Amino acid sequence: MPGGKAFVKLDFLDMVFTEIADVFLFIVQTIKETFSRDFEFREFLRQCFQIGYKSLPLISITGIIMGLVLTIQSRPVLVDFGAVSMLPGMVALSLIREMGPVITALICAGKIGSGMGAELGSMKVTEQIDAMEVSSTNPMRYLVVTRVLAATLMIPCLILYADGLGIAGSWVGANIKGSVSFVLFFFQAFRHVTFADFLPAVTKSFFFGAVIGFVGCYKGYTAGRGTESVGIAANSAVVTSSLLVIIVDLIAVQITDMLLS
Repeated sequence: MPGGKAFVKLDFLDMVFTEIADVFLFIVQTIKETFSRDFEFREFLRQCFQIGYKSLPLISITGIIMGLVLTIQSRPVLVDFGAVSMLPGMVALSLIREMGPVITALICAGKIGSGMGAELGSMKVTEQIDAMEVSSTNPMRYLVVTRVLAATLMIPCLILYADGLGIAGSWVGANIKGSVSFVLFFFQAFRHVTFADFLPAVTKSFFFGAVIGFVGCYKGYTAGRGTESVGIAANSAVVTSSLLVIIVDLIAVQITDMLLS
């Protein structure tokens, strides 16, 4: 029995290190193909359309609800302290610094990450990726690089869009039990926002997009041969990318705190 436990432990460690090596090689190959001469610009634009434009309805609903719920929950507390005038600034800072980027990235991880994992996983199962290699088409350049770059560029745009709609939703929530003009509300909201609040949030949103793109493509590209592997790849892409988004956010918050302190 002790020998069997040691064998299982070594086998587990071997699987972990093999997975880490595969991920590292996948990232290196993706970066290498990104700077190649034959960049698939048309496919990149198509992926930007799929990731950005096709996600607008979901992100729009999410952004409005974020601002609306945050305002409705925070207003009674601010009323008790006589600080209702601070509501627009508090909502704007909360959305721009943390809630907007993280919640939007998690929504994108569920929609975009799972879509990439399922799409590339089905291509792997049906041997379309092997057919591309036989026909002298680089699948890493055509399938992976375009999706990773599109996610890296489009998800920050979606996050900024959700932040704006969140503030608009906050104005709607503020007018449920009060009356404030749209222009005055936005002026009070952005009066408390500085460049030091805006830059870290935008910077980490690019990393959120890269993480979602890499994980979704990796899980789909390395999927197994069975049909059930497509569902496994999509589910694994969502779980892993969501967890990594939270970890990246934690690291970004620590770095920002150290730089601003």
